[in-house]
Amino acid sequence: MSELPNPIRVLIHGASGRMGQALLRLAGERDDLVVTAAVARAQPAQRVIDGVAHFAASELTGVPAFDVAIDFSLPQGFDGILALCEERGAALVSGTTGLEAVQREALQAASTRIPLLWAANFSLGVAVLSELVERAAAALPGWDCDIVESHHVHKQDAPSGTALALGASAEQGGAHPRYASLRAGDIVGEHFVQFTTLGERIELNHRATNRDIFARGALHAAARLAARPPGHYRLRDLLA
Repeated sequence: MSELPNPIRVLIHGASGRMGQALLRLAGERDDLVVTAAVARAQPAQRVIDGVAHFAASELTGVPAFDVAIDFSLPQGFDGILALCEERGAALVSGTTGLEAVQREALQAASTRIPLLWAANFSLGVAVLSELVERAAAALPGWDCDIVESHHVHKQDAPSGTALALGASAEQGGAHPRYASLRAGDIVGEHFVQFTTLGERIELNHRATNRDIFARGALHAAARLAARPPGHYRLRDLLA
């Protein structure tokens, strides 16, 4: 593993969004990270805010040096940040959703050259839950597996990306998950995984009550990914 300067230099891509704003705010609480640039689609009203240089997406190639980029943008902006990370030899942490198949292929190809992580959910608790689901599925062949996810009324996709990721973990362990989705009130996110057979049942739950957990998880991943060798990592690979 190569040595990186301390603190690790971070670029926030998608800085004007809700996650981008949370990342900028919470990065300031850490001594091991420093944000060197923030990039948004629109031209910034101010070039420097709280000591952080701000850039428009059209100026992406002109950003200062960074060790890892954290990307929560749109599919239209994903190609640019992936290409920049490859060009600079920097790591990439991305939670951008809605990627096309060709973009996912590019992500996989880039993992031979840089360390990267793409995840549907950056909760560290969900990362642990994913591992528990896979282990339970492998240990309980033939048991029914049901995944129930609940979110706020404005969430459009169902099942959620996190539910599908948990289902993939269950399938990795040999289970065949079924899904149910609930949309109610302002629920941040709840995921319930149940394994059932005659006479007994195992229940695994995760409840998110604050959206900051996703930004904190992305910062955690960035701090641990920056000096890793090239590869396509999972959040659960970076927990320790």
